[in-house]
Amino acid sequence: MAGHPNSFGARSILSTDEGPLTYYSLSLLEQAGFSGIDRLPYSIRILLENLLRHENGFLTTSRDIEKMALWAPAGGSAVEVPFMPARVLLQDFTGVPAIVDLAAMRDAAQRLYGEPSKINPLIPSELVIDHSVQVDVYGSSEAVDRNTEFDYHRNSERYAFLRWGQKSFHNFSVVPPATGICHQVNLEYLARGVCVGDSPLGPVAYPDTLVGLDSHTTMINGLGVLGWGVGGIEAEAVMLGRPYYLLTPQVIGFYLEGKPARGTTATDLVLTITQMLRKKGVVGKFVEFFGPGVIELSIEDRATIANMAPEYGATMGFFPIDEKTLQYLRLTGRPDKSLNLVEAYCKTQGLFRTGSSPVPVYSDVVSMDMNTIEPCLAGPKRPQDRVLLKEMKPVFDNVLQESCGVEPRLLQIPATWEHEGGRPSVNEPEADSDASCKIPQRKGVGIIIGGRSMQIDHGAVVIAAITSCTNTSNPSVLIAAGLLAKRAVERGLSVKPWVKTSFAPGSKVPVDYLVSSGLMPYLERLNFYLVAFGCTTCIGNSGPLDDSISKAIKDHDLIVAAVLSGNRNFEGRINPLSRINYLASPPLVVAYAIAGTVDIHFETEPLAMASDGTPVYLKDIWPSPEEIQEMVTTFNTPDRYQRTYAAVFDGDAKWKSLPTPEYSIYPWDTTSTYIKEPPFFQHITQTVPPCRDIQGARVLALLEDSITTDHISPAGAIPVNSPAGQYLISQNIMPPDFNSYGSRRGNHEVMIRGTFANIRLKNRLVPGTDGGWTMWLPDGEKMTIYDASMKYQEKGIPLLVLAGKEYGTGSSRDWAAKGTLLLGIKAVVAESFERIHRSNLICMGVLPLQFKPGDGHSALGLNGTETYQIAGIETNLFPGKELPVIARNPEGSEIRFQVIARLDSPVEVTYYRHGGILNYVLRSMA
Repeated sequence: MAGHPNSFGARSILSTDEGPLTYYSLSLLEQAGFSGIDRLPYSIRILLENLLRHENGFLTTSRDIEKMALWAPAGGSAVEVPFMPARVLLQDFTGVPAIVDLAAMRDAAQRLYGEPSKINPLIPSELVIDHSVQVDVYGSSEAVDRNTEFDYHRNSERYAFLRWGQKSFHNFSVVPPATGICHQVNLEYLARGVCVGDSPLGPVAYPDTLVGLDSHTTMINGLGVLGWGVGGIEAEAVMLGRPYYLLTPQVIGFYLEGKPARGTTATDLVLTITQMLRKKGVVGKFVEFFGPGVIELSIEDRATIANMAPEYGATMGFFPIDEKTLQYLRLTGRPDKSLNLVEAYCKTQGLFRTGSSPVPVYSDVVSMDMNTIEPCLAGPKRPQDRVLLKEMKPVFDNVLQESCGVEPRLLQIPATWEHEGGRPSVNEPEADSDASCKIPQRKGVGIIIGGRSMQIDHGAVVIAAITSCTNTSNPSVLIAAGLLAKRAVERGLSVKPWVKTSFAPGSKVPVDYLVSSGLMPYLERLNFYLVAFGCTTCIGNSGPLDDSISKAIKDHDLIVAAVLSGNRNFEGRINPLSRINYLASPPLVVAYAIAGTVDIHFETEPLAMASDGTPVYLKDIWPSPEEIQEMVTTFNTPDRYQRTYAAVFDGDAKWKSLPTPEYSIYPWDTTSTYIKEPPFFQHITQTVPPCRDIQGARVLALLEDSITTDHISPAGAIPVNSPAGQYLISQNIMPPDFNSYGSRRGNHEVMIRGTFANIRLKNRLVPGTDGGWTMWLPDGEKMTIYDASMKYQEKGIPLLVLAGKEYGTGSSRDWAAKGTLLLGIKAVVAESFERIHRSNLICMGVLPLQFKPGDGHSALGLNGTETYQIAGIETNLFPGKELPVIARNPEGSEIRFQVIARLDSPVEVTYYRHGGILNYVLRSMA
């Protein structure tokens, strides 16, 4: 490769059936004096190859290679290395603002140096439209077509913009709507395993790697492909040829032995792993699975486990390539030449794991015997809070007490419906027992659905969704759900009328094998009709509940539940009215839809009564592993994948009819409420402005622990009375056409108003008030966070956010950082940060500051009414620098303390000084 120093003589030739390929040999690097490479974790070997191949003496140096080759399991002082992914994966919620940024950068490039065409992806960048579709229609064979029509009606402008991007940018492809979920499409089709690229020396082979604009990009780790979610801002820089910088990670080995216990699913396994690793503490670390139990897991099982790496806190959950990987590539219809290359390359490079491969040396090891796994769920508000199925009923009692402040056993048993196996109340409530939750006495809350009267109560399941790539990519759990549905229907069972049911798989393949197997009609008999090919309920696009149910919940303050086969259940995420949300396997989703309540003990209480009047228990209809596997083997076949993906980029007539302008520079429409030129680059100069200390700052929000990116920048519905809703009304957009925050991410005017506008946000500056409210200081006037921000900015007052631990957990949501910047927030001071959001803040020029151990706003006695001075930013800013803070309260006394600048590497300091990574990239191109 021209310009490649090849400092360690690692360049070599791999002979293949398709001809010779250049590659960069890890064994030759070992011969050059770096012993023990065959005992490095597989994930570290892939990063090492990446450095070898990209050595150029500038962005990647021989010293970078040495640092990675000498990786120390114990960690020590982590060092920064550049990583050049092979490709970028995008979805439409995060992808639209990324392409908006690239389009705006073309405008800026034209202004700065007259060459807009320099702004172009340099590596394959593939976007799957999956996040926008909503469950408006359900329980009908027409649901999928009608929801798709609604999707195009709401989002045609955004989709037309993406079509423009596909035509205008090189190396940018779009998978149209109604195709699938990005991670499942990636697993089943897009992932290469091993890539072949051009170079001056001819074709070069290298491992498939990626970064994605979604935190669950890690799902592809189950296929042995290294990758994880990053912020949209960082991904844009990678698309433009810049490295993604990371600190050399610790790698936790997760030893698996045994086989999954009978009656359990991959969902039970991943929820147990999530709880274990959250307790262990693996934030910022790689997790790599090994041991004899790994071979017992299918690639789909591994992908389920890898998918939830963000939930257990790891950067990745990696499974090295092995024989099962080749089997899956063959199953999903990949061509033989691709399979042969994956096998030949990985075996040559020591990246193919076999039973005789040396066990890598890990930073630490966690062990699990899969025989000990039990059926479980996770909830009601966090994916790491596992609840054994057999303990759900007493746990719900505790949840109700915590949420409602009443004795749950004095309430009517939830979701009772006459003639469907319900039970009468065991106790009448005390006269004043409804004071907190306002529950009507004696027989719950009456509702009318379809002309029929019934009652619901606390614990009623109002949403049951088979959803999310986490589980719909796995035929074993979908077949299990279908078999359970078949047996339920045969016994005369049905779903309770108050349950909003949906089936939204991550690709068209599951529908194909469920129809062919004859199981789809049984799911439909239980109202689990196909509603969409997209994320839907998993990301909060569950759609509205029946009016009578919504009214009952609001009027009587009911604590109702959603049960879904997704990966996240943060408060307010699934539906604004479902205050408790449980993650579960698809067959359990079906079971809870039949029961209609989470207040049930499945071992001792029947789901419902059969048509002959006999009780039907969950064990009576649960399928055996042998039944499941027989159907998976018979009906999950390569031809289904080949048919599904034969023309995956083409789209339907709706997609092809979208109007797209024929310009290389996007013609912004100033009246658009979906796509607007963002303000980030409009005033950029070629010179870097100096950093300034923060003087006279006010606190805009005083927050507690576990503030998620959903809290900071919600993705769901836009309330009419919110600042974003009022803005849209001022633009003549009526509430039925508001769409969602996620779909409006191409319009900064909506998104800045939606920042910190989650209805469940609790800002301690306004105790007792939920939502996007704050207190204007020094007057103490209560107003929206947006209005206060604008008022502070008019007066030139810089702003801060003070928070607790785990600030920024959840989705890799770049608008959580962009909105923070546009609100005038100069720094976020927290006890700890989640990896992606901390990086995103820096990439937008917002300073993440961390309290020293033992400190925190509560421990220091800060209440948010102080004015703040933070020094040490203007001069000699370096990674981890301690900065002095003075907080002056209204009485004039001072609280002095130190915070740590969470700029963890020199390049992060550089990005911060430039006001963000994209400013840095633009200036670098001049």
